[in-house]
Amino acid sequence: MTHPLLELAERRTVLLDGAMGTMLMARGLAVGMAPEIWNVERPDLVREVHAAYFAAGADVVSTNSFGGTPLKLAAHGLEGRAYELNHAAARLAREAAPPGRFVAGSVGPTGKFLRPHGPCSEQDLEAAFADQVRGLAAGGVDLVLIETQYDLREALAAVRGARSVASLPIFVTMTFNDTPRGFFTLMGDTPARAAGELERAGAAAFGANCTLAADRMAACVRACRGAIGLPLVAQANAGRPVAGEDGRVTYSQTLEDYVRHVPDIVRAGASFVGGCCGTDPSFIRAMAGIVGKEAP
Repeated sequence: MTHPLLELAERRTVLLDGAMGTMLMARGLAVGMAPEIWNVERPDLVREVHAAYFAAGADVVSTNSFGGTPLKLAAHGLEGRAYELNHAAARLAREAAPPGRFVAGSVGPTGKFLRPHGPCSEQDLEAAFADQVRGLAAGGVDLVLIETQYDLREALAAVRGARSVASLPIFVTMTFNDTPRGFFTLMGDTPARAAGELERAGAAAFGANCTLAADRMAACVRACRGAIGLPLVAQANAGRPVAGEDGRVTYSQTLEDYVRHVPDIVRAGASFVGGCCGTDPSFIRAMAGIVGKEAP
């Protein structure tokens, strides 16, 4: 049986949300603090962000759990609270979701490199991702969104870990650099290779997020479209990050410049579109009208 969200994507373009970290920092999250702790310490503010994205027109919001693996949380001494923080993340998004809307369990990279480049085995990563997804699934997410992956081996480990503990659709987005030779992840994976291997591993949708600004995302989507038959996901950054003296980051692309590229992203083949770093509900609200015009 096809998942309702995938059925929706067959009828029209599905609108995802935008950045979470950008929104939480605007509400006082300190630089260097684990955003996931706010799921239990400031749940009202996390829920508020989800509600703002739904109000802007998002069909799907992602949980505040991007760094929610025990391996990532260990940097903050929170590895023992992974289940609690992910369960709370899912519950908050679920509470904010109106009827007919969806919640994606956000699963970001661990920040660790696999052997021989780093200390971790694939089994280490699988276990860490399984621990995270177990909490997200129990909290009520509709799907797992494995995002901002720069190493195909880690992305595949995340898929295996997720599938070992939950029977949910799994979307995977890699982050690609735009080079004169084409699009590549940090570890040298092309969209074609990543798409093919992740489809065989059981991903329900594939795409790109982060790194690329909106004006280059359409070209990346086209590169993915030529390699895969799965629905495609595209979530571009709002331009280049610019670090301020206080350590906070802003982004170079204006809302108007960002959204004018959205029709091209949809025409390139993206079934799911949303924003990444630097975007907020105003971007999603503007995209909602455009997606409506572009929907078949």
